[in-house]
Amino acid sequence: MRLGLRIIVLIKQVPDIEKVRFDVETGRIDRSSAPAETNPFDLHALEAGLQIKEKLGGSVTVISMSPRQAESSLKDALARGADRAILLTDTRLAGADTIATAKALAAAIRKLGEFDLILCGEKTVDGDTGQVGPEVAELLGIPHAAYVCEIREITHEWIKVVSDMGDKYLYELKLPALLTVTRELNSPRLPTLKDLLRAKRSQVEVWTADDLSEYVPLDQLGFQGSKTRVVKVVIPSTEHRRGIMLRGDEAVEKIGMIILSEVLGK
Repeated sequence: MRLGLRIIVLIKQVPDIEKVRFDVETGRIDRSSAPAETNPFDLHALEAGLQIKEKLGGSVTVISMSPRQAESSLKDALARGADRAILLTDTRLAGADTIATAKALAAAIRKLGEFDLILCGEKTVDGDTGQVGPEVAELLGIPHAAYVCEIREITHEWIKVVSDMGDKYLYELKLPALLTVTRELNSPRLPTLKDLLRAKRSQVEVWTADDLSEYVPLDQLGFQGSKTRVVKVVIPSTEHRRGIMLRGDEAVEKIGMIILSEVLGK
């Protein structure tokens, strides 16, 4: 009898969205303009995987498709309790839209072999599409639930979850399955200094596009395989509160006109 669940968590390293700049000409994020961090939603997915491992046993593998500097996020995941970390990095994977990203991740999962549960954050703060997780599930032909805010019960055969779609719905999915989770699901743990030092010595496996070629045509990956193109980026101006200064009789007249226009407008 097999013991434990084989859990895969998909994570992404993103720029600090409050500080990042956008390249208006190319329609891309200038990732070098801000410090990088693990996508906050993905930390909740990782925590869910770790809690399930603690309950039922098994292993947690984290996968990220990112530039080489994303090793720091993968090592952070190892420090938090993940067992294995894989980085997909290659210039041929760069410029991918959601479907090309999903194809690369699905190929990596097929290369890993058998699995029971895939966990993702509901979205990334830099893209905000919420598409990659469900696309991976569709490519793998497995059931999935989005916006999962509660895991009610899990066994080696099925999982019962609550999905928050404005209204809340209870789903039971047969494993293997994929979930995208919300921040309401849990509170991610913090690694100890001992865990950080251990993870610093750990190895992150690096896979290139060639490692995925058995499972997906290379012309379907990266910018070449992307179905969408950013035509134009517009950064909206920030509106601030405006004030006017009124004095004497002018103030009374102006305020009266403002009140009158509000009343008539209603």
